[in-house]
Amino acid sequence: MDARDAVVETKAVVGALGGGFMLSREVKALCERHGLGPREMYFRGRCGVLGEVDADVVLAAVVFFPAGHVRESWEGGRKLPAEEAAALYAGACHDWGRRRLAGFANADRLAELLATVADGADVYCAPLFAGWRAMPRPDGGPALAAHLLHVVRELRGAWHATAVVAEGLGPLEATLVGAADAGTPVPYGRTTDVARFLAWPEPYPAPSAEAVERRARAEALTDDLVARAYAVLGPAELTELCALLREASLAGRAR
Repeated sequence: MDARDAVVETKAVVGALGGGFMLSREVKALCERHGLGPREMYFRGRCGVLGEVDADVVLAAVVFFPAGHVRESWEGGRKLPAEEAAALYAGACHDWGRRRLAGFANADRLAELLATVADGADVYCAPLFAGWRAMPRPDGGPALAAHLLHVVRELRGAWHATAVVAEGLGPLEATLVGAADAGTPVPYGRTTDVARFLAWPEPYPAPSAEAVERRARAEALTDDLVARAYAVLGPAELTELCALLREASLAGRAR
């Protein structure tokens, strides 16, 4: 197996497990404890690694949300300092990992492989990845695996945004096209649900054929870019990483 094949095979699992904690009971408890809305906690927690910056800096990092929603959410959560919010969000990620991956016996090995990828990757165009990579890591086990799944997810997210911009797509346009699965177009109704979830105002224009082509090229470019980070692993390690991620996904569904 080569690095690009491994990236393509695992990107859905990394996305699901790396971001699974964001809608978890652990994060919901944080919101209730600190009196923040879900999006206020999301932006202050995920983007708190950037520090107390202007909302436009946050928008530059997250890319796929409308500017007004980012500013409203970021400013609305300022009663929770950025550094504290990031630490609390990381703690929720770790607690989610301990709960959801408790039955995953190979969590330490998965974390070891993911750390090799993350620690060897460039940080260019990836501020959230760089910030989360620099965060303190838990000692090991499911908590560390969950942490590093999120770190690697941030890497792909950043380089995907770079690829989308390079292909001349706007964030809403790219969202409305979606990522094709094995060459099958994403149903428009499903992508409009995503746009609505991201707080883009309606109505939504139907994407053009050119936008669909650009989005496909952006997905392929993203895979190419992330493969450079995965290439630090040898063929046997890449095969092992794929197997461990499948196992982790199954363990996560069981809880």
